Amino acid sequence: MDHNRVIRDVTVRLPMASTAVEACQWTVDALARYAPATISVLLQVHDRLRCIAATGSWHVFSTVPPKAGIVGRVYASGVGATVAQVADDPDYLPLRPDVTAEICVPVLDPAGRPIGVLDLQWSDPVELGPWRETAERLANRLGARIVALGGPPAESRSEKLLRHAAAMTAAQTDWELMTAAIGAARDVSTLAAAVLVLGGRDGPRLGAPTRTPGELEHRLRAELAEAGTPALGRMIGRAHRHGAAYTLGEAGHPPTVDYAPLARAGVRTLVVVPVGSPDTGGVLLVADERLLSPDPTTVSLMELLAGQAWTCLDRLRTLAQLSEQANSDPLTGLRHTGPFGQRIATATPGRTALLAIDVDGFKSVNDTYGHQAGDRLLVGLARALQEALRQGDELFRVGGDEFVAVIEVNRPAEAVRIGERLAEAARRTGQTISVGVAVAEPRESPEATLRRADQALYTVKRTGRDAVHLAPAT
Repeated sequence: MDHNRVIRDVTVRLPMASTAVEACQWTVDALARYAPATISVLLQVHDRLRCIAATGSWHVFSTVPPKAGIVGRVYASGVGATVAQVADDPDYLPLRPDVTAEICVPVLDPAGRPIGVLDLQWSDPVELGPWRETAERLANRLGARIVALGGPPAESRSEKLLRHAAAMTAAQTDWELMTAAIGAARDVSTLAAAVLVLGGRDGPRLGAPTRTPGELEHRLRAELAEAGTPALGRMIGRAHRHGAAYTLGEAGHPPTVDYAPLARAGVRTLVVVPVGSPDTGGVLLVADERLLSPDPTTVSLMELLAGQAWTCLDRLRTLAQLSEQANSDPLTGLRHTGPFGQRIATATPGRTALLAIDVDGFKSVNDTYGHQAGDRLLVGLARALQEALRQGDELFRVGGDEFVAVIEVNRPAEAVRIGERLAEAARRTGQTISVGVAVAEPRESPEATLRRADQALYTVKRTGRDAVHLAPAT
């Protein structure tokens, strides 16, 4: 094989390539005439190595993480690799069942920085040394041409949407999700600002801002907040009644009254997309202060984005609801033993007080009037005790008629006063309770603090009930 001829014939058309994609495809096609190998060029596009050109193959890796496989290893290190037996290389990404050898070299820019890789995989016996040298010379010429054409191709809008969809799926909270969604709307649409308005029990509200809100987004959010709930509701209703809409940014055409707040914020170009269902969903507003002409494809991409965002939001809310149900007592709605254990594990010595509470005579209520009457008593008592606690105090149901309040205090006497307030609240329901109080001590385990609170409770039970007792310090 005349490798100089291979290099000459492969690179003769490179100066005529008008795009990086053309340069890669012409290189692969020309090289394939000489090399009986599976050939591909992968360039870094955003955060991945993306296959820009390849010979025909049953399986082609469209994208590869920057450090995955032999191609990722070569890209990350900038050092080529000759693998005589791919089965012996743990990084090999299986492409064809008959591949035995692989040559992968970095595609470098003129400064010597990797911008991608040229990869050749062989299934027949081949002299790898000369092909490695030829591949390196071709990769260097290809890299220079790609840089001269402006670098690797930009990420397409559909590729951006796919990347953002993955980020939204990974969001752990509503706030993270909404931030990711409107950031994605800006990136994919190329418009300057995005705002998400969602319905709720108390009416529509603005979603989270982007991580780097621009001036237009600040003005948009201020105008929408000033317009109030009725105006937000009309925007949501309009979008769900009539569907997605957009403006071509033509001067001299005033907005409808529903969109007047947007015009006051300086919006001249707008894409409006309904989100979720009419009853519980909202609207995505993507805007710019320039007079632009978004095309129907942009609107379709925003609809896809809104659908993905809503699916992710619904999933997060369902998971939160299931978690709340799993952590809550179905009768009283109070959290139970699991969350209680987590809470007391964070007790602060000298500050965190545990108030062990037992309902006086509860067994006789069940025995005399039945379990339904006992359940009604517990529900009413739980509500009364919660209302008697301060903001930030927490009440847990840890047994049949057993409750524990976890509170933060400055001194033990304050915890006793809260216990007395709980006892008074119980009396107003026609029931009495016994309360044992213990304040966490230095180097004391949460379990030990709870045992002292229980012992104080038993003291009350033995001495007449309907009272509060503070456990002595150890």
